[in-house]
Amino acid sequence: MAAGAAAALAFLSQESRARAGGIGGLRVPAPVTMDSFFFGCELSGHTRSFTFKVEEEDDSEHVLALTMLCLTEGAKDECNVVEVVARNHDHQEIAVPVANLKLSCQPMLSLDDFQLQPPVTFRLKSGSGPVRITGRHQIVTISNDVSEQEESEEEGSEQEEAEWCPILPAKKQGGRP
Repeated sequence: MAAGAAAALAFLSQESRARAGGIGGLRVPAPVTMDSFFFGCELSGHTRSFTFKVEEEDDSEHVLALTMLCLTEGAKDECNVVEVVARNHDHQEIAVPVANLKLSCQPMLSLDDFQLQPPVTFRLKSGSGPVRITGRHQIVTISNDVSEQEESEEEGSEQEEAEWCPILPAKKQGGRP
């Protein structure tokens, strides 16, 4: 767990440097920003499905990272099967059961950041719930816009290069054979 936290901190520090204008003195051509938002929904006998989707005209990359499924207050001691409907690598819709929760033996399940790309539908295939699904909605945006500040910095560095004295060839000494 500590290694994962260290890797996340290293990633965040790289991301911060990328936003600040470069990593290790190198210019990054397109700044990348990553935002993360809490996600949660509840499935029950009244609400048997929930669809998570994003706007199609959005150019950002969206990932839904599921962390936990758990039975909540009012759940009966019965099997509650939760199914995820998403698209596979061939863009075909597939339905996969991801959890079978029962109050007396397995009231919760950790999914350890199980990542899905929207649109994703969660269905309570059997049981009456309520089942709570939690996770993070991660949005990665690559900005292609070059700001005016970066343009003025580039112009300033070109002027500095022009002001430097050129390297002249060494003069030959006359006394050598």
